[in-house]
Amino acid sequence: MKRIAFLCLLFLSLINIKSFAQVNLGDGDEATLSGTIFSDYYWMAQHHNADIEGNNGLWFRRIYMTYNQRLSGGFSTRVRLEMNSSGDFQSDPEMIPSVKDAYLKWQNESHAIFAGISSTPTWSLVEDVWGYRSIQKSPQDLYDYGSSRDFGLAFTGQFGEGENLSYHFFVGNGNSNRPEIDRGKKVMLSLGYNLTDKIIIEGYADHNSRTDDPDTYTGQLFSGYQSESVNIGALYSYQYHEGQLGLPARNLDLISVFTNFRINEGTKGYLRADHLFDEYRGGSDNSYIPFAEGVESTFMVAGADFLLANQIHLMPNIEAIIYGENSQGVSPKTDIIPRLTLSWSF
Repeated sequence: MKRIAFLCLLFLSLINIKSFAQVNLGDGDEATLSGTIFSDYYWMAQHHNADIEGNNGLWFRRIYMTYNQRLSGGFSTRVRLEMNSSGDFQSDPEMIPSVKDAYLKWQNESHAIFAGISSTPTWSLVEDVWGYRSIQKSPQDLYDYGSSRDFGLAFTGQFGEGENLSYHFFVGNGNSNRPEIDRGKKVMLSLGYNLTDKIIIEGYADHNSRTDDPDTYTGQLFSGYQSESVNIGALYSYQYHEGQLGLPARNLDLISVFTNFRINEGTKGYLRADHLFDEYRGGSDNSYIPFAEGVESTFMVAGADFLLANQIHLMPNIEAIIYGENSQGVSPKTDIIPRLTLSWSF
């Protein structure tokens, strides 16, 4: 209750600045309060879990409220709160805000330093090229390869001729946006290179040291093409989990290809396919789209994006998960999930 009361008071104080508008606070400083909402009508038309098959309804997958303020001396700050439905098909709790971002940032022309809870380099670029977080998480996020946020220190910037080489180095707790609960830390580094003004390649690696859980090591390669008419991305990601307490070590291999493309001035399309070559442990607990465990899986999504008005998108789409055979030679039923997604921001 104390946490909820604090978050409510925080929001009230932000709203008092001025409702969802840009505000000049004097001395050249500016503050903005903005929001983004992802909502769906979903239908579990076919599912490997008979208890879920046929379920349908409305939910908010994400609600973001973001406060940004530019300070003096190259400093700025952000506080972002996030709310979402449970998406577990079992419980129906009310949506409770949590802190998504809370950082102080210093920036000059080419480099920046973040202190607090900020974005990790794990899939920032991938998600940017994919372009449809409103439809589905990035591939690594969907398969629990890490977290989009962490608490720590981050360093980003560009250098080299034409500033074609970019970096994002992060030392964090390794516990997402939650408090530290052990002695381990997570070190993450991405290096990107712009081959042209439209083509970028990126390499990424991390090591997450945990006291009570197996250490993990991740490495990945990504190539993306971005233009006004089409985006294309191709990803390979590898993760190694150390063995612990009688459990064998695990090797996870993930590939993904995706695109979004302009059809006309107010319409776009998007396609994506991910394949995990190993079983997705814990996939049955994945919010909104639970996976079968013990088998390989291929996730696919396709749909259209209709721009109803500035920053308002209506997006019919269909998701599917096709499974490989389990140890008995049987494949779980293919999951088919039609959805109508409405997304808007202000």
